[in-house]
Amino acid sequence: MLDERASEAGSAWLPVIVIPLFLVAPALWNGYPLLQWDTGGYLARWYEGYLVPSRSTVFGLYLHYGEGSGFWLNLGLQALATLWILQLTVRVLGLAQPLRLLWIGLLLMLTTALPWLASMLLTDIFAGLSVLALFILVTQAPRTSVLEKCALFGFVTFASATHSATLGVLFGLCCGGWIAAPFLRRQIALSGLVQASLTIVAGAAMLLAANFALSGQLAWTPGGTGVAFGRMLQDGIVAQYLRDHCGREKLKLCPYRNELPPTADDFLWGNSMFNTLGRFEGMNEEMGTIVKRSLAAYPLWQAKAAAVATAEQLMHVATGEGTSGWVPHTYGIIERYIPAQVRQMRAAHQQHWEINFAVVNWLHVPVALGSMLAAAAIAAHAVWRRRRDDIALLASTVTLALLGNAVICGVISGPHDRYGARLVWIATFTVLIAAARWFNGERPVT
Repeated sequence: MLDERASEAGSAWLPVIVIPLFLVAPALWNGYPLLQWDTGGYLARWYEGYLVPSRSTVFGLYLHYGEGSGFWLNLGLQALATLWILQLTVRVLGLAQPLRLLWIGLLLMLTTALPWLASMLLTDIFAGLSVLALFILVTQAPRTSVLEKCALFGFVTFASATHSATLGVLFGLCCGGWIAAPFLRRQIALSGLVQASLTIVAGAAMLLAANFALSGQLAWTPGGTGVAFGRMLQDGIVAQYLRDHCGREKLKLCPYRNELPPTADDFLWGNSMFNTLGRFEGMNEEMGTIVKRSLAAYPLWQAKAAAVATAEQLMHVATGEGTSGWVPHTYGIIERYIPAQVRQMRAAHQQHWEINFAVVNWLHVPVALGSMLAAAAIAAHAVWRRRRDDIALLASTVTLALLGNAVICGVISGPHDRYGARLVWIATFTVLIAAARWFNGERPVT
């Protein structure tokens, strides 16, 4: 009897030890947390004291408090948060066995971007975790304690403040919850839906407060208009607008209308006329004008471009975009503000171009695409058969989140693999949970 209890205790601790270690394994191998082009913009918020496009001050503060540990504190928190959300999701869905959690976790880390996200100094790890946390908060109220509800509320609030796209996806899910609530009264707790909705309000308030504390401005993080302008430029809409209107409007871009770069990234972040014209400070007003007027001038073109961008974003799911040896802005920020870490950063494998995501994506991309199709099929089958079990709700939530993410990121920013990879792993997680239920002999109930 004692041996049996000791064995059970040992197996209970196994996923608690193994999963976090595997989640940060890429960073441990690298010798330093993984960096991305955007990392530097977040790191600089504490030091520079002003707002920049698409760089949350909330996440910047989170990174700043981990500087003293070489950012290993941040990676530890990300790994533990991931373990907690995975464990809690498995538990509330009635699959709470340590070895089951272990094999689900190991398969996730092998076949998805999850460990790369957890090992990186970027907001992306919180995107998928917050969707699962919101799902638990709304649909699993009877199976969670008051303390867990409070922790979930705080986690979703923080996650929504780290990136506008994450906030947008969570807001869309809350709207979907309110629409579905009259039809799913047994599955959706009204109190949970209210709490979930309040996380959006609290997240917005947190971001505004952080922006004010660091910059003295009570303002939203800038950049939405510029990013949308970049996507329209990439689709050729900006060039057409300039051709149609430069004869009667005085626009700064008119002299450059035949020299526009082919992509949004080239225009916003490359050596383009955007720099000559004053970047965001000098161009925000004009970009906003062109965005608004081109929506009215070319509605069918805009609708077609939005639909194409959404579809393309759903297909862009490769792991590792932006995580290469070429992240000079981030290197510069670390060299300028955190010089004590330069030696360790420069010695990392990433900075020597020793990470090859091409090999990784031979597995990750087909798994991601297959998982999305499988999750959508589970959701569609549930609607067809009028099933309302937990797996059906999870698959529906994940499918809506992926679609909402594709619309927000694809239409506003333009399709990027990074935006897909940071969320698509929750589809694989859903499929693994459904498989565990099936092999456990449990069949869906209405």
